[in-house]
Amino acid sequence: MRALRRPSLAEAAVQAIHGEILAQRWSTGQKLPNEAALSAALSVSRGTVREAVRVLVSQGILETRQGSGTYVLSTSGTNFSLGTAKRAGLREQFEARLALDVEAARLAALRCFPADIDRLRALLAERGNYVAGEKAVFVARDLAFHQAVIAMSRNNVLISLYEFSSRLIAETIEATLEEDLPEPDMAAHRAIVDAIESGDPDCADAAVRRFMAPVLAALDGMLMS
Repeated sequence: MRALRRPSLAEAAVQAIHGEILAQRWSTGQKLPNEAALSAALSVSRGTVREAVRVLVSQGILETRQGSGTYVLSTSGTNFSLGTAKRAGLREQFEARLALDVEAARLAALRCFPADIDRLRALLAERGNYVAGEKAVFVARDLAFHQAVIAMSRNNVLISLYEFSSRLIAETIEATLEEDLPEPDMAAHRAIVDAIESGDPDCADAAVRRFMAPVLAALDGMLMS
């Protein structure tokens, strides 16, 4: 594997690891080398490797198993074409995501610790704002923030459902980066964190619904046009 150079190290790492999978260096079901080994092989930081793995997980190419490692799930992933997806189908995806996000936020408000809030704010800062040309990295960072909210619910079934649906959820995030749908901004994300920190489940519920409302309204307008 060749050492990588700037710019876009995370994107380059994604391409390098996926390229090795396509070349059958690691076959489906096989465990990847650990983070330190990949970091050394690609001559990038472990944080960059972590980011690349996160992207490939969101694309359905890799899966992480807690306490075990990272495994090849598919050579091509299960990425749906947003351009050809029916708008009604996309709305259903957002509806399902809303149901999961709302209940997770309610439980998180009741069960979170100060360290959880600190982690959420750190993930949100890492997410930042979308920069054209870095879609895959941005989607992975945004997904990581929402997965952290789910984890704060401390409900293992809910966490598993969200993980199972992660590819569809990543698609909803990607859809808001297109011209037709509004992307929930940093203020909308911060409002969710603040509401969870308040400890009031109704407040957290309302924050998530406000977060999603502009996207659902835009989809309704598209369906009626």
